[in-house]
Amino acid sequence: MCTSVIQVDVIIPTQTKYLDLIGSIGERIAWELDNYSGDKEALAYHLNLVLTEATANAIKHATLTAPEDTVRILIHIEENELNIKVYDHGQGFDLESVPLPDFDHPKEGGMGLFFIRTLMDSVTYSRQRDCNVLEIIKYL
Repeated sequence: MCTSVIQVDVIIPTQTKYLDLIGSIGERIAWELDNYSGDKEALAYHLNLVLTEATANAIKHATLTAPEDTVRILIHIEENELNIKVYDHGQGFDLESVPLPDFDHPKEGGMGLFFIRTLMDSVTYSRQRDCNVLEIIKYL
């Protein structure tokens, strides 16, 4: 039996004008998953939101240290697992110390991570060599 593997590797400047592109890549991937039996429309929306939010956070925090920097988004799908890694060169943060967002004042921040954690199955954050890696897993 042949296992189909999809891998998309995108490197963008830390500029928000590329967020629509990254989100649309997530949508297109959802529609192309032949073995996914769930709601592809919902998955497409979720991947767009998660990729956009993760990339926006990486851009926002990376540009504080180096506005000319880049963000790398690696999407890997194999069998029943979709794995997203977002690499940046920012200061980094402690994922576990991010509080739940204040739903009465949503502009305070934290909504993106809340959505990512709610919609996906696993979210981790680590420092690897010279960059930070937000790893997001969705079981298909």
